[in-house]
Amino acid sequence: MHNLWWMMAIILLGFQKAAGQLEMAKKETTSEVVVYGGTSAAVIAAVQLARMGKSVVIVSPDKHLGGLTASGLGYTDVGNKAVIGGLSREFYQRVYQYYQKPETWRWEKKAEFGSRGQGTPAIDGEHKTIWIFEPHIAENVYEDFIKEHGIKVFRDEWLDREKGVTKENGAIISMATLSGKLFSAKIFIDATYEGDLMEAAGVGYHVGREANSVYDEKWNGVQTGVLHHGHHFGKMQIIPYVDQNNPESGVLPKISVEFPGEKGSGDKKVQAYCFRTCLTKVEKNRAPFQRPPEYDPDDYLLILRVFEKGWNEVFHKFDEIPNKKTDVNNHGPFSFDNIGMSYDYPEGSYERRKEIIAEHESYQKGLLYFLANDLRVPDSIRIEMSKWGLAKDEFLDNGHWPHQIYVREARRMVGQYVMTENEILGRTNIEDPIGMGSYTMDSHNVQRYVTPEGHVQNEGDIGVHPENPYKIALGTVLPKKEECTNLIVPVAVSSSHIAFGSIRMEPVFMILGQSAATVAAMAITKNTSVQDVPYDSIRQRLLEDGQILELEPKDR
Repeated sequence: MHNLWWMMAIILLGFQKAAGQLEMAKKETTSEVVVYGGTSAAVIAAVQLARMGKSVVIVSPDKHLGGLTASGLGYTDVGNKAVIGGLSREFYQRVYQYYQKPETWRWEKKAEFGSRGQGTPAIDGEHKTIWIFEPHIAENVYEDFIKEHGIKVFRDEWLDREKGVTKENGAIISMATLSGKLFSAKIFIDATYEGDLMEAAGVGYHVGREANSVYDEKWNGVQTGVLHHGHHFGKMQIIPYVDQNNPESGVLPKISVEFPGEKGSGDKKVQAYCFRTCLTKVEKNRAPFQRPPEYDPDDYLLILRVFEKGWNEVFHKFDEIPNKKTDVNNHGPFSFDNIGMSYDYPEGSYERRKEIIAEHESYQKGLLYFLANDLRVPDSIRIEMSKWGLAKDEFLDNGHWPHQIYVREARRMVGQYVMTENEILGRTNIEDPIGMGSYTMDSHNVQRYVTPEGHVQNEGDIGVHPENPYKIALGTVLPKKEECTNLIVPVAVSSSHIAFGSIRMEPVFMILGQSAATVAAMAITKNTSVQDVPYDSIRQRLLEDGQILELEPKDR
């Protein structure tokens, strides 16, 4: 009887083990490449892999694809459009095709839309591209890409950052998500803004600003006293204290009392985030600004002091996009950038990031409500702001609020090659380019502090324009070989803080997504590490696929 009991127990355990293995097999997905992320780079990387005949899945923590390109950043940071080739340019051509359809023009006639873009006409009829667009049109294009290429997307799947990555002999074997799904592949691409897969795989990275001495730079590190653009208090000499005659009364909200740091020194602080809101004055499509639950009008007292100094540029970055809408960005000394409130985001837990995102949303919604309703706001601004509202035909499942916060900078890989301002400004040549950039080295403000003279000032907003487009090195998307042999990182690229300020533009992310995918496909074909794919082979394929790797002087 005793032996029979043991036999039955062993059989039962066998059944349970088999059932467990079967259940695990149901949850496991195997493909040649896993792309982690829902950004523009993620979609483009997957499309390139499909076109190169490789099996690929997208594992996306986001429900909506396209990142910032499909979440309000419709007034594209183009730079020199001549460097935008391949699938990145195809994206803008596909957007152009949408705007050739009469039904797309719902709130205005096509002929009524101006053609003002950022450094380039919005509509390029000769090359059939459009650089200015509505969020839902961009998302439609990404979904078209996915459908046409039969790419499977696992949405709302979050990497288990603590124990989800399995590595053997320096290579990722699989990644698991918090839902219990397991994804195995030969190559992995981390296309997130945050670089979460990269970090979980043990790849080195940096957060914040390096000291200028690290890479022999000028525009990195703390930049006190440097006032580029117009996003500072200049010579307004605004008193930061609650009671302007009593420093002991404390400072107004959103002002730090900490020492900003020695000029040129490094820190762990990151540039400010915001949401790129899509607004309209079309009454039938306008959702009036609502008072957020945590609203406190005292959070915005500082902007009243700015108004008292005669500043009135609230609407200067209400950039026009089709159908009488706007892509709204930060502008001025106190605006939609929530300065100093994003420091924890890059390395924060999912819960901490949600708190930061919620705080940013409350701050920005509160500022819109304040400007449209608070009677202390000058009439010319308050009355005009009250005519605006969120576009009701955008972000339908999120209260017309963008799905994605603008993560201007988070982790940055320290990979095989680190791009610095020396490459951006043409002081150092790149021998193995996989794409090009051209935009200004642009960092938004990092902190708001009290000067030694007792005035409030912003710090960290830098804008330095390269004379010519620059090449982006292959090593910027590749980890060091000793850290991981089958991971490519086209978004949290290996670069200094200030160099990333130029590289971080969405067209460039798509360029790098395509190039990363090309390297991945070739590594699979050649059965080698991503670091050992011959550059000449990569270059040839990139050129065949329309990537721009250098410009003739006449095109610069």
